Amino acid sequence: MVEILIGLFTLYTLIRIYISVMQIGYISEFKHKEPILLPPAKYQIAANYAIKKERLSIVEATLEYLIFLFWIYGGFKWLQNLVGIEDNITNNLLFLFGFFIINYIITLPITIYKVFILDKSFHFSNTTPKLFIIDQIKQAIIFFIVGGAIFATLSYIISNFENWWIYGFIIIFLFIILVNMLYPTLIAPLFNKFKPLEDKELKTKIEDILKEVGLSSDGVFTIDASKRDSRLNAYFGGLGKSKRVVLFDTLLEKLNRDEIIAVLGHELGHYSHKDIYKNIATMGVFLFLLFFIVGNLPDSLFLEMGVVPTAGVKIALITLVIPIFSFIYMPIFGLISRHNEYEADKFGAKIGGKDNLIRALLKLVNENKSFPHSHPLYIFFYYSHPPIIKRLEALGYKDEYHKDNILLSFLNED
Repeated sequence: MVEILIGLFTLYTLIRIYISVMQIGYISEFKHKEPILLPPAKYQIAANYAIKKERLSIVEATLEYLIFLFWIYGGFKWLQNLVGIEDNITNNLLFLFGFFIINYIITLPITIYKVFILDKSFHFSNTTPKLFIIDQIKQAIIFFIVGGAIFATLSYIISNFENWWIYGFIIIFLFIILVNMLYPTLIAPLFNKFKPLEDKELKTKIEDILKEVGLSSDGVFTIDASKRDSRLNAYFGGLGKSKRVVLFDTLLEKLNRDEIIAVLGHELGHYSHKDIYKNIATMGVFLFLLFFIVGNLPDSLFLEMGVVPTAGVKIALITLVIPIFSFIYMPIFGLISRHNEYEADKFGAKIGGKDNLIRALLKLVNENKSFPHSHPLYIFFYYSHPPIIKRLEALGYKDEYHKDNILLSFLNED
């Protein structure tokens, strides 16, 4: 059984690396072709960033594979002997905290490299060492408090119920819904300063649109996203009464009011079409299948690894095999998500105007240095949004505009 599990993870890793290699080759080829959507200089920068990011992805995939082998070939046994084999909540928590701390330490250099070398060299990251450390401490506190509660609950369920995977699935699924509800009002403010939108004219427009489409909101806020990253974004997050409109300060700086309305219209389109609930439902199916399969693994698998099948080991094993299941799940989710994005674009164009949405998307591509070409295989597995050129064409960009149109004139302004 161990050989089958290792074989599956090996296949997953090889496919992931193959896709990255194909993506690098594809971008390298298009890098030397005539630029689209971006001026020549930014086009080259976007290509270089995409290539370097993919090379890092290969390193990450290799490291993830080595970590997997470590735990399967003795790591679980060593850690279990260290904390004890008793199947009680305390031992399971010690085992799981040890498991996640070791994984965190091993992968920390890659995180530091991405934030302080790769992203800074392309002028994305604004994070300081102090802010990075503070973020890590906050994340650790949340993990130990919230994660500890979840792990303790799962440990109790696994140790006391034969069909534990059913109850485990329910607990995690409800937890995901709770996080979606609380994130905008309780979690996100721990990392960013939220303040009411000061632009009264824009705020009034947004509130009028919310009323027009029949959506309630906890308010319209801006966050200081620029202290970590220069990329543009906005979201309409939360569930129920916790929903709030959140605009990154970087977005307010680069887009005008009409373009922001168009972008927000896109986000509201997701809520109007109930996409958030569709996503939660598809995630529920994914989690159910994951818990079903792991919950019915034979004890012989754990015996082959030389460990007692305690709740802690089973929970850790779930986290180890999640990448395999998510890799299979991603193309299905991506297909649904890309369809939803097209529909949200239509909604955004209706709310904010097609021209404004096109201008906003072009600015997002340029400010975020998004290379417009990707290998079809890469799109199939990883893209939750349609390729930007396809989104623009769906909005009529290809038919109604040409390269020297005034809509692109701002792109050449430095």
